[in-house]
This record gives sequence, C-alpha cells and structure tokens, in this order.
Amino acid sequence: MKEAFTNMNFARRLIRVQEQALDRAQLNLRSSQGFFEVGTRPKSDVVRSEVDVANARVALIQARNAERLARVALNTAMGIPADTPTEVQDNLVYQPLTIDRTQLIAKALAQRPEQRQANLVVSQADAQARRTVRDFFPDIVGTGFIGANRADFNTAHGRADFNQIWEAALQLSWTLFDGGNRIARFREAKANVDGAVARMKASELNISRDVEQALMNVDEADQRIQAAQVAVASAQENFRLAQGRFDAGVGTILELTDAQLALTQALNTEAQALSDYRIAVVRLERALGQR
Repeated sequence: MKEAFTNMNFARRLIRVQEQALDRAQLNLRSSQGFFEVGTRPKSDVVRSEVDVANARVALIQARNAERLARVALNTAMGIPADTPTEVQDNLVYQPLTIDRTQLIAKALAQRPEQRQANLVVSQADAQARRTVRDFFPDIVGTGFIGANRADFNTAHGRADFNQIWEAALQLSWTLFDGGNRIARFREAKANVDGAVARMKASELNISRDVEQALMNVDEADQRIQAAQVAVASAQENFRLAQGRFDAGVGTILELTDAQLALTQALNTEAQALSDYRIAVVRLERALGQR
C-alpha cells in the first residue's frame, strides 16, 4: 500500500509539471502571436508555438489519467471502492536516510518471519533427533515403597506396634535388536535436521541478498535525486535565458521550445527519482522485516 501511496503522489506531481509546461507553452504562443502581429516574427514561430501547446495539453491529459489509475490502485490496496475520491499528502520530498549498515543483516534475520520460521523448524528437527538418540540407551525404571506391618500387641501401652518396611528396586530394559528400526529413525531425524539447516541457510542468503539489493536501490535513487536537482536548476536557468533572448528578438523559437522541453524533462526526472527513492526506502523496510 505504501508503494501505491507513493505512485499516487508521483502521478500528482507529474500533473503539476505538465500544468507548468502548458502555462509556459501558452505564454510562448502569446509572445509569438504578438511578435507576428507587429511583423517582427514569422508565422512559423506561431505555428511551432501552437504545436508545443497541443503537445503540452496531450501530456497533461495523460498525466491526469495516470493519476486516476494510481488512485484506483491505492483505493484497491486500502480495500475501499475504486471510485472513492481519495486525497493524499505529498511525500515526494528528499529526506536523507540514516542507516546503520553494520546491523542491517542481523536486524533482518531477527525480524523476517520466514527466518524465524526456519529457525523454529531447525529447533524442532533437532529436538526430534535428540529423542531418537535416546532410543539407543536402556530404559531405566525405579520404584520405591515405604510401609509398615503390624507387630505384637503391646499390652503395657495398650496399642499395637508396627515395623517399618523400606523397599527400592531399579529395572533396566534394553532392546538389543529391533530390525534396524532405531538406526533408521535416527538417520531420518538426522536427515531432517540437515535439510532444515540447509533451508535456514538458504533463507539467510536470500534475506542478505534482499537487504543488499534494497540498500543499493536506495543509494542509487539518492544519487539520482542529487543529479536531477542540479539538472533542474540548470534547465530553469537555461529556459530563463532562452526566453529572455526570444523576447529581446535575438533568440529563435526553436531555442526557446528546446529549453522548455529540457526543463519539463528535468522536472519529470526529478519527480521520478524522488518517487523511486521513497519506494526504495519502503522496500528496504520490507527487506528488514518491518511493516
């Protein structure tokens, strides 16, 4: 559900990016039309600007549809009607993750339910193997008795005297031959232990792999965020300069629309990196056994 929540935020972020792109395209169109009307720009600038506006509208329609699909997925994950007008709080912000890498694997092994189950199976198999080992030793049964029997009647004291009786016995029984059943049970129990241990070790390797992969995905998304933010700042400055040159009559419409497209792509890349980072963090928590 956390991933669906993040996907919903990502879709909403892309809507804002495309709305801004449409606003810029419409501004460029108005500028081109004004320059054309006063005879300082050719008709081709107006046509190119109209194409950019149309493309921006198509991209916005696609972004809004993606947001509706993301809402359906989120509602389904939450178990509510798909058409519920769910609103979410934007969480696409960069928050550096503090991780004690030396303790990650141990933490995951302690918290993952499949590893706890594997450890329990090993314990049970080991206990069963120990019981089969006891079959090779004799059964010892000890009994004891304490009592008394009546002696002669003591006429002087007017009572009967009793003699105490103590008895103890120890019985050993040992099956010397049972057709190999004990050995077969022992070997079966030992095989069960070996199999359980092998599955436990395989589970440990899988968990270690999950944690390492999740951690690498977090690191990769973190680095992409840093690079994308630099790209956004550069694209914004490039667009500002291109628009200034166009308004001053020394820049071309092609230069301006290329700068606008580069800015939109940079903003999309930043939003994607932020979304991937949040999802990577969620998957790392899952790999650690956290819910």
